[in-house]
Amino acid sequence: MAINLFKFFSPKDRIFYSLFEEIANTVAKMGVILKQVVNEPDFDKRGAMISQLETMEHVNDDLTHKVFTELGRNFITPFDREDIHALANALDDIADYIYAAAKKINFYRVNPNDIGIQKMSELVEQSSEQIKNAVMELRNMRNLRQITDALVKVNSIENQADDIYDMSIDRLFETEPDAKEVIKKREIYHAMETATDKCEDAGNVIESIIVKYA
Repeated sequence: MAINLFKFFSPKDRIFYSLFEEIANTVAKMGVILKQVVNEPDFDKRGAMISQLETMEHVNDDLTHKVFTELGRNFITPFDREDIHALANALDDIADYIYAAAKKINFYRVNPNDIGIQKMSELVEQSSEQIKNAVMELRNMRNLRQITDALVKVNSIENQADDIYDMSIDRLFETEPDAKEVIKKREIYHAMETATDKCEDAGNVIESIIVKYA
């Protein structure tokens, strides 16, 4: 009697997919909240949103730890262990930098009504949403076009973020006389730009996965 060995050795539970989907969904929600933070003029209301981001970042830390724990428990994984590890780290980094950007706004008491901060937050939101879209398709990989389209958008957004960052820094040095404000805003710009970099890192891992297994 013929035995389907591939089916026998395939992981019976899809814990990695479920964990990545939950993490990516949280990251996308954090991108939305970051945009809300920079559009909220009230300090205390921003603080409540930033606290929510902190909680979500901690939740994602726990989920990322579960990914690493499952790597130690499972001999068979849905794709390369190195890719699982790299994707978990990249998604965790996105959450870290989204929270860091929001936290710095209130910690430094910066007025977020700044064109650079506003535009960068939009790009972070868009990029994190595209990463979520790509991760959600990894479970079955039936819609490769949707994955590749999302990854192309992530790369494009990262390039835009680089340009916005450079222009914002240039304008900041030209128009802001207070050196302290320059330092504060530059740190916020940098955290947001790095969040888009980490989205691109996650996209590169996803691209590696679909090249190997699609």
